[in-house]
Amino acid sequence: MSSRHLVDPELLPLLDQFATVVLDTATLADLRRAEAGARLPAPPNSVRLERHWATAADGHRLGLDVYLPAPTVPRPLGCIYHIHGGGYVGGAPELNEFFLRPMAEQLGCAIVSVAYRLAPEHPHPTPVEDCFAGLGWTVAAASALGIDRARIGVMGESAGGGLAAALALLTRDRGGPALAFQLLTYPMLDDRSCTRADHGFAGEFIWTAHNNRFGWRALLGEEPGAPGISPYAAPARAGDLAHLPPSWIATGALDLFAEENIDHARRLLAAGVPCELHLYPGAFHGFDILPVAEVSRRAAADRLAALERFLRPAGLR
Repeated sequence: MSSRHLVDPELLPLLDQFATVVLDTATLADLRRAEAGARLPAPPNSVRLERHWATAADGHRLGLDVYLPAPTVPRPLGCIYHIHGGGYVGGAPELNEFFLRPMAEQLGCAIVSVAYRLAPEHPHPTPVEDCFAGLGWTVAAASALGIDRARIGVMGESAGGGLAAALALLTRDRGGPALAFQLLTYPMLDDRSCTRADHGFAGEFIWTAHNNRFGWRALLGEEPGAPGISPYAAPARAGDLAHLPPSWIATGALDLFAEENIDHARRLLAAGVPCELHLYPGAFHGFDILPVAEVSRRAAADRLAALERFLRPAGLR
């Protein structure tokens, strides 16, 4: 049964604009070519965008887009370390300038967005290790960039949210760098969701069960759902979520990831981690990309408010 009747009516034009792509090896190449020409315009503002380079663990030259607010904004700055989405197989930092640039101005913060390598050409652990290397560069460059090392948190959407959650686990287990927060928007956390035959009304649009299996298989280099998958690939596999940074999770009620996101929030709370969960009715994967509906604007405002709280100096929270 179709879940279209459950979609927020204001979101239907967005649903019609972004057709669901069935991913396979051939269509992935088409998707990447389409992404290269689908960059949304970013409104000009006083934020400066710089391209920097870090060195990954294997010597790869890793690109970082760094957004810095106007010099009149008091330093040191809070910083969002951003990890883009794309099902682990697509996306790029530059595709997110349309919302990262205004966010840096609105919050008066720095944003560093990492160009991690994509699967299937670069399966786990390369993506999360690239993210770890980029975070290390950000911490090392903090003084030069005017960033407060104590106010660096991680943010990601979809696969980027999964990598953000994995990075929070990795930094905890390696003894740092410490993160001030993790902000996860419909994060892709659990490969075991691929083993479920029935997702109810969730996952019909944009990111489907078929595409989810393709993305997880690409990242893992094997069929999802197998025993022994690393929690640094699939963070829902982590047995211990204690001592992670304060967390914020948002998802749509029609998103394929709704159940795993709700469960992750529940487990964080049970482990003593402060966690705020938002579940938006009538919303599918990617519903907040454009402000076409009240629910999209509300989600964006909720995320911005959470970031503003997280980024405040400790004495002002």
